[in-house]
Amino acid sequence: MLNLERLRTLDALARHGSVSGAAEGLHVTTSAVSQQMAKLEREVGEPLLAKNGRGVRLTDAGRLLADHAARILSQVELAQSDIEAQRGRVVGDLAVAAFPTAARGLLPAALAALRVEHPQLRVRMRELEPADSVRGVVRGDFDLAVVLDWYNRPLSMPEGLAKQELLHDPADVAMHVGHPLAGRATVDLEEFADDDWVTWAEGEFCHEWLMFTLRGKGVEPRIAHVAEEHATQLALIAEGLGVCVAPRLGRGPVPDRVRIVPVRHAMRRHVYAVWRADADRRPSIRAAVDALCAAGVDVVS
Repeated sequence: MLNLERLRTLDALARHGSVSGAAEGLHVTTSAVSQQMAKLEREVGEPLLAKNGRGVRLTDAGRLLADHAARILSQVELAQSDIEAQRGRVVGDLAVAAFPTAARGLLPAALAALRVEHPQLRVRMRELEPADSVRGVVRGDFDLAVVLDWYNRPLSMPEGLAKQELLHDPADVAMHVGHPLAGRATVDLEEFADDDWVTWAEGEFCHEWLMFTLRGKGVEPRIAHVAEEHATQLALIAEGLGVCVAPRLGRGPVPDRVRIVPVRHAMRRHVYAVWRADADRRPSIRAAVDALCAAGVDVVS
């Protein structure tokens, strides 16, 4: 009889490509992964791992069993979903990831509603960038993630995930009150070709979007300051230290010395909830998505 947890370890190894990656994804030590794999090899009577430089790789038998493990674990997820659906009760644990402005501007209302409507559901939330959230859902670290993409830059989504649109989040340009364009009703991004920009950290999805969009308009952006939080970005703008893109979701109070001006060709972020398709029937997933949809309506209304 093959042990399910050992198959889960093999599946993690196949997906992450290393013992350390599998350990991180499973939230265990590397020695625990190695021990589980050694036990699984004894169970099947075949070597499943072979040395590959300083790391390891799956043998032919390992790849074969990993393919079966992925299907078995998917069936287990479906079985759990069916059992929960039959009970029809929203109970248990739910792990949710969300990008920072959704964690601030959307999740608090949704989580508060879930606590009132489903007191036996225990939700834990973690703030993560969209790509990390999606990987976490695929790995099984999270049951649900709130992610985003931009109107001109879709987020790559692997197979096997379901999604629900929550809201469209308009984004404007923030500038100092003394900026020459501060009195305009609308602006174009290319009008800021000579300005310093305040932006997100390099490698983050929104930073990469801004670089892509400005360069597409023939502007090579001059990055002066990098700040993760929108409130920090606006504080820099208030001192006349540049301009920034300011999405409306989770924006918070705007400093007196900052002017927010819409872009003539509207820029929007699309905000989604994503989860594994094989968990689609879980009442806790459906309840969380409904709560997020309701919170999204309140945000844009």
